[in-house]
Formats: sequence, structure tokens, C-alpha cells
Amino acid sequence: MANNLRDRRTQAIVLRRTNYGEADRILQLLTPEGKKSVIAKGVRKEKSKLAGGIELFSVSDVTIHEGRGELGILTSARLTEHFDALVSDLDLIERAGVMLKEVNQRAEQVDSPEFFDLLHQALRAMQAHYAEDWCWRDVLRAWWSLNLARVAGEEVNLRFDNTGEKLSVDERYHWDQESVALAKHPSGQISADHIKLMRVMVATPIEVTLKVQGIDALIDEVIYVAKCVERAKS
Repeated sequence: MANNLRDRRTQAIVLRRTNYGEADRILQLLTPEGKKSVIAKGVRKEKSKLAGGIELFSVSDVTIHEGRGELGILTSARLTEHFDALVSDLDLIERAGVMLKEVNQRAEQVDSPEFFDLLHQALRAMQAHYAEDWCWRDVLRAWWSLNLARVAGEEVNLRFDNTGEKLSVDERYHWDQESVALAKHPSGQISADHIKLMRVMVATPIEVTLKVQGIDALIDEVIYVAKCVERAKS
């Protein structure tokens, strides 16, 4: 009889950990190949070799023993990046925790390798900029919400308004929650510059977005759109 079990080595970010039995844990892992559910046997024992490699807010090199069932077996885990700055900042812990939950839900519905890169970029940005006091946290939140929607197949239309008319540099817009799109409005807060910034956000890595000149003057309105996108997803 052929052996259907195989070992797969990959990178992983732990999305969720659930205690199972006396010493095991069920893990939801995000990998470049998609979301994986695995069991880490004996990981809660004092001398477990797996424990150090499945920390939250980290990237690990893991080996998963796969078989016919949906639940793989974690056979090795080695930490390669640990974003320790997050654990010393309550705001960042909360933000990162929400990101893990959002990706966990979205990756259940949509199988895309982009989720891993998106989350990896966000964690790296938080680690790199945590001590800075400019508006980077708001920029990150907007970038995250717009890109999470894009990867999930719910991308904000930044080319046409709610009537199907092409967005114009000479018009003002506001967010129309009913149509989940930008709508023309004479006193709207969204201008061509805001639309251009959002286009940059969904087309470039977070570190490129953070270098956009004059972003602090535009981010409040973009954050508003991002919040509306979040509400539309919930």
C-alpha cells in the first residue's frame, strides 16, 4: 500500500492556538501556501522542542507531516523572526491581534498566498516603526484594510463611482455605504489626491506607502474610507 503521508517544510505565522488534551495544541497556521491546521503534540510539556517555535507575532520555519486528514502534524518549528516590540505596546498588541483574527477568517473563505505576505509586511512595519510618533499607525491601518479587502476579492473600486462613471480629478466624493463605493458629492471630503493615495496603497508594499510625501494631510479621510470598508466586511 502506498504511503500517503509526506513532510512539507514552509514558513508559518501562528494565527490561533488552542489547548488540546493534556499537553497538545491545535494551531491555525498561515503559510505562503495558504492556511493550515496542525496539531503540535506534547508542546505544552516543559521540555518540548516545539514550544519556542510557535510564538505569536512571529515567523517560523516549520515542518508539517501531512496525510489524508485535514489536520497535519507539526514535527519541527524554529523561530526565524520574532516581533518583540509588539508585546511592549498595548495598542500594537490589540492591532496585531485583530489582524490575526481577520486573516484567520478571510483565509477560511479565500485561498490566497497573498495573505501571508500581507500579514508579514504588517508585522514587520510595526516592529520597525513602533517607537515613532507620526501617523504611521493610521497609515498602516488604512493600508491593511484596503489590501485585506483586495485579497479577499472585495477591492474598493478606485476607478469608477457608484453610478459606473469614471472618477474625475475635478470632482469631490464621499463614501456611500449602501453601494459600497465612492459617490459624487459637491462637499465630499474625498479628492483626487485621496484617491491617488489609496491607489498607491493597494499597489505597493507598506514601506513604500509610508514614504509618500504629504501623507499626514490626507490620511484622516482615507482612514474614514478604510473604516467604512471594515464595516462593510463585518
